[in-house]
Amino acid sequence: MNTICSGSYKKNLGDTRNNWVTMMFVTKYRFNCFRKQSHIDTCRDAFKELERFGFEFGDFGFAGNHVHFQVNIPKRYSVQDAEIMLKSRSAKRMFEQHPGFRKRYPRGSFWSGYEHHESTGKINLEESSMYLQQQQHHHRIVVIDDSQQRLTGFTAE
Repeated sequence: MNTICSGSYKKNLGDTRNNWVTMMFVTKYRFNCFRKQSHIDTCRDAFKELERFGFEFGDFGFAGNHVHFQVNIPKRYSVQDAEIMLKSRSAKRMFEQHPGFRKRYPRGSFWSGYEHHESTGKINLEESSMYLQQQQHHHRIVVIDDSQQRLTGFTAE
């Protein structure tokens, strides 16, 4: 018996659709938690941990009590699932690396229930990036750079 194959099927080599979404998460009780660079770095790094699941991130805009960011959500996750993953991972990292947040959030909930998301096409991606980069200026936020610096004068030779 011979098998006949027309060869007209398509091979999906990857996710080719555009699923870029601009999201905004707000901290619980709108506390201004993103005024220190270390808090911003922790949150950004926690989001970027999800790149191993296929998420792609664009620009971030931190503005005192909320964060705007662009994310390309893999097709196997819904927007709601992605939101849950992003919020839970970032909250876990914030509480691990900054124990003082337990005093401010004793019940362990860092993000509020509010979130905003909108689809961002390739055309609007640049407009969205410009908006995200202007967040600190728009909200008149001054970020304190509290990251530890290496002292080059005191190194052993």
